[in-house]
Amino acid sequence: MKIKQVSCFVENQPGRLEALLEALKANSINIRALCVAETSEYGIMRMVLSDTAKGIEALRKAGFTVKETVVLQKDMPDQPGGLLDTVAKPLAKAGINLEYFYAFIDPAPGKASVVLKVSDPDKAEKVMGQ
Repeated sequence: MKIKQVSCFVENQPGRLEALLEALKANSINIRALCVAETSEYGIMRMVLSDTAKGIEALRKAGFTVKETVVLQKDMPDQPGGLLDTVAKPLAKAGINLEYFYAFIDPAPGKASVVLKVSDPDKAEKVMGQ
């Protein structure tokens, strides 16, 4: 299913992560999934939030640069080959490029989820059976 992801530019300096998390906490925003890509000077935090619009507003008010992106969230079995059979093979077979992804374990036993940024979200939803 299509979901909204928030990408936030964060300077790699002491206290910046704390400021970001304080802004979310002060507005009762929960991080549902998280991925960080970093360099020596900055990081990009990609997050699925409990309230995307409210989270973006809170982060912008706190002085962060943010971007909203449509990504896919796909449930899969939490077992060997779950990511391969549920995501990688169907996308490759359909010629869809997987730009990046991050996974998280579902609280329900035997389930996991993955957040995907792909070249063709509509086609990806179809080939993965969403």
